[in-house]
Amino acid sequence: MENKIYIKEKREKLGLTQKEFADALGLGKHGDRTLRRWENGETSPSSIEFKYIQEFPEDPPFPNPPFEKSKFLIADLFAGIGGIRLPFQELGGYTVFTSEWDKFAQKTYRSNYGELPFGDITQIHEEDIPDHNILIAGFPCQPFSQAGLKKGFEDMRGTLFFDIARIIAAKRPDAFLLENVKQLRGHDKGRTLQKIQETLYELDYTVHIEVLRAGDFGVPQNRERIYIVGFNNRIHSNVPFKFPTPTKEPTLVGSILEKGEINEKYTISNKLYEGHLRRKEMHKQKGNGFGFSLFNENSPYTNTISARYYKDGSEILIDQGPNKNPRKLTPRECARLQGFPENFVIPVSDTQAYRQFGNSVAVPVIRAISKEMISAMNEINFLTDLKSSEQRELTLL
Repeated sequence: MENKIYIKEKREKLGLTQKEFADALGLGKHGDRTLRRWENGETSPSSIEFKYIQEFPEDPPFPNPPFEKSKFLIADLFAGIGGIRLPFQELGGYTVFTSEWDKFAQKTYRSNYGELPFGDITQIHEEDIPDHNILIAGFPCQPFSQAGLKKGFEDMRGTLFFDIARIIAAKRPDAFLLENVKQLRGHDKGRTLQKIQETLYELDYTVHIEVLRAGDFGVPQNRERIYIVGFNNRIHSNVPFKFPTPTKEPTLVGSILEKGEINEKYTISNKLYEGHLRRKEMHKQKGNGFGFSLFNENSPYTNTISARYYKDGSEILIDQGPNKNPRKLTPRECARLQGFPENFVIPVSDTQAYRQFGNSVAVPVIRAISKEMISAMNEINFLTDLKSSEQRELTLL
C-alpha cells in the first residue's frame, strides 16, 4: 500500500482530522500542512516519521473488560479524559455510561477507551442512564477554586452538582466518588460544602470527606483535592470505609521529565521570560510570593498544574541552566505528573493536552481511594448484583 493511502486510512480509522493527527504525531505548528501533503502524495515522510505513524496505536489501550468478567458497573460523569475511571476499571469495573461535553476531551477519551462520551449531562434524562454500582464524577471546579470568581452555586457551573444529585436520586448507586478543588471546603465559609453534604444526606447516603495531596501518593506534585465518598444506606448503613493512608514515598521532579533533547518549542521566549521576571519582581516588592515558579530534576515536587498552563506555564517552569530560558513541561510530562500510564494516548494539540491534564485528577490518589472503597464493599458483600441476564440486556443496549 502506498504511504499516502496508508496514512489517510489510519487517520480516518482513528477518527481524527488532519490537524488532530498532526498534533498527535508532534509535527509542529504547521503539521497539518505537512500531513496534507503526505496524504496527497506531494511529499513523503522520512522512514523514521513513517515508522512513528505505523506505531501510533490504532486500538484503544484501556477498553472495558469483558462484561462477563467484570465485577461492578460504573457511570462516569464529567469524565474529562477518564482519570477517575482508570483505577476503578483496573479493579474490575465496567463503564456503562460516560458523559463529557468538551469535544477535545471526548477525542482523548475515545482514543483511550474506545467510547465516545455522551455530551452535556444537563440534557440527559436520568432514566436514560443505565443502572450502575458506582458513580464517579470530577464535577466542574471553577466556581469553587481560588482562580475563579468564587460564586459557587450562584454560578451556573456550580449548579452542575445538582445534576449529580438527581442521577443519584434516580439510579441509587451503591456508592459514589466525587472530586473537586480543596477550596470547596472553605467556600462561602463552609456553607457550599454543607449544602452538598445535606443534599447527599437527604438522599440517604453515608458521606466521607477528605482532602488528599498527590505528592503523598507517589507523584511529584503539590496538588490537593477534596474527595467525597458516599455509600447507599438503604443497602447497608455501616460500610467499613476509611480513606487511604498517604504513602509519603519520596518524590522527585526528575522522575517525570523526558530524557534527551527536548523540542525547542517548549522553551519560553525572551519576551515571555522577561515578563515573568518583571512580574515576579513587582510581587516581591509588594511582599507577596506570586510569580512564576522554577523547578529542576532535584526538586521534590512541582506546584499544581492547572487548566491555564497552556497560557504561559508560569506555575511550573523547568530550569535549563544559566544560558537558556526555562521551558514548559511537555504534554507527556504533564501526563506523568498526574500519574497516567505511559501508553495513555494524547491525540490532541499541546494546548488542549495542557487543559485536559490540568483539569484531570492525580490517578494514584484515585487508585488508593478506589481500592479502599472496593475492599470495604467486598468485606460486607455490599455490591448489588446488576449483572443478571435481564440487567445485562438492559445495560448493553
